[in-house]
Amino acid sequence: MWGLATARIDGVATACLVVDGALTPLSGLAASRGLSLPGSVAELFQDWAANEPKLAALAGATSGGLPAAGADLLAPLLYPGKILCSGANYYDHMAEMGFPGVTKESQRLFFFMKPPRNAVVGQGPTVLMPRGTKAFDWEVELAAVIGKTARYVTPERALSHVAGYTIALDLSARDFNRAPEQFYKLDWVAGKANDTCCPMGPWIVPASSIGDPQTVRLKLAVNGETKQDGDAGQMIFSVAEQIARASEIMTLDPGDVILTGTPAGVGVPKQTFLKVGDWIDAEISGVGALSVTIAGKA
Repeated sequence: MWGLATARIDGVATACLVVDGALTPLSGLAASRGLSLPGSVAELFQDWAANEPKLAALAGATSGGLPAAGADLLAPLLYPGKILCSGANYYDHMAEMGFPGVTKESQRLFFFMKPPRNAVVGQGPTVLMPRGTKAFDWEVELAAVIGKTARYVTPERALSHVAGYTIALDLSARDFNRAPEQFYKLDWVAGKANDTCCPMGPWIVPASSIGDPQTVRLKLAVNGETKQDGDAGQMIFSVAEQIARASEIMTLDPGDVILTGTPAGVGVPKQTFLKVGDWIDAEISGVGALSVTIAGKA
């Protein structure tokens, strides 16, 4: 299995190929094999059909490199064009939030957005808790990275527009999200669009290595205590259906990212929330593990 990462090397954000837990800077590796590749992970998705075979060939001929475990890993994609997040998209999560027994037919798929440049961070002590929140919550999500422009695509064709997958955390200020005194009742921007509240990583794996995204397992622990342990088969709307619906609303461009929802186990049902100093370990089968720490307040 191989993936794409962005690491800070000699103070510079550097696109790297990840093979067997080791990082190799992509530009030097490509040049040594006589291949031409863009200089950033984001640019690779602009012509994914041409670049993926080159990356796969490089991965097959690469050994050694810098240990990823000790690297200064940034978010792999600096930065997505758009970040669309699917809300309330797991049956078990709906049940824990007070809506048991929902059917797909009774639900409407909806999205909210996070600001790509300010919300996206990588692993480590990168998260700042929004100032004033008393209900800072966690959600682990499978994130799909678009590799081919999608507009009015069908669910049957939607996954062909995905270049790869990574882990994302949708960190939320639940108390900022509520607006009971207003007619609209919820404020998605105040609760979801805060700086540093969309960690991603540790790398992006190609979609071809995942196969069916509905079979992956998602786990999250806070300070070593397991909170979420579910599988993508609990999604109300599949990854393919989400991409198809999003492409009806807007054009999805290469380098856009869709967060696909979270399983049960978030903090709000038990009124258990994050605080400064807490650390989060998230894992998705076939992708990897992402760890962040709440380093302070914004």
